[in-house]
Amino acid sequence: MDEILKIEHLVKTFGTNEVLRDIDFTVSKGDVISIIGSSGSGKSTLLRCINMLEDATGGKILFHGKDILKGEVDEDKYRTKVGMVFQSFNLFNNYTVLDNCMIGQTHVLKRSKEEAREKALEYLSKVGMAQYIKAKPRQLSGGQKQRVAIARALAMDPEVLLFDEPTSALDPEMVGEVLDVMKNLAESGMTMLVVTHEMAFARDVSKRVIYMADGRIEEDDKPEIIFTSPKSPRTRDFLSRFNAKA
Repeated sequence: MDEILKIEHLVKTFGTNEVLRDIDFTVSKGDVISIIGSSGSGKSTLLRCINMLEDATGGKILFHGKDILKGEVDEDKYRTKVGMVFQSFNLFNNYTVLDNCMIGQTHVLKRSKEEAREKALEYLSKVGMAQYIKAKPRQLSGGQKQRVAIARALAMDPEVLLFDEPTSALDPEMVGEVLDVMKNLAESGMTMLVVTHEMAFARDVSKRVIYMADGRIEEDDKPEIIFTSPKSPRTRDFLSRFNAKA
C-alpha cells in the first residue's frame, strides 16, 4: 500500500484546551476519507495541523515517512503536495478566475505562464468553469467559487487534497454541484481527506469514515460499518439522526 501521510499521536492545545488528543491514522494513495463529527470535535483543526496552518503541539505528521513537524520536508513543497480547499473559498477577489488558478503555479512551482495557463484551463474545464475564465469572484455564485477553488488546488498537482467543510458556506441548491465535482475526483483516483457534514457523501463516496468526538478518533472504519453497525455508542448516537432521515 502506497502510504502518503501517517499521523502519529498528534496533539493540539490552545492554552489549557486540548483540541486534538492522540490522533493516529494513515492516508494511502487513492484513499477517500471523510471525517465526520459534531461541531467542535476537532475536525477542522486536524486538517489545519496537517496543512501546517496550525502548529501541532505534539506527535508526528509523516509525509512519505518524513516528519514535517521536525522540518524534514520543505514547507512550501509540502503544501503544494498536500493541497487545501477551504469552506470560504479564499480566492483573490481582484484577480480573474484564470489568474486565480495560475498564480500559485507561477509563483510557487515556477511554471511558465503558458504552462500555468494550460494547466489552469485543463482543471477549470474539469470542474465545469472554463467559460468563466475572465470573471472575477464577485461575479460568481458560491458553488462556482468553490469549483474554481478546487481547480486552483488541482492545478498544483497535489498528491492529497484536504477539504475543510467545502459545502458549508453554500446555499443548499449549490451544494450538489460541488459534491458532484468531488465525487468525480474520487472516482478518478484522487486521494482526498474531507471534513464534511454531508453524510450521504461520506456514506456513498468514501472508502473510509473517521468519526471524531472531543478531539479524539472515536471510530475509523469502512462506511458500510460506520453507517450500519458502528461499534461506538457515540458514533451510533451521532448517526441516528441521519439514519432516521435516510
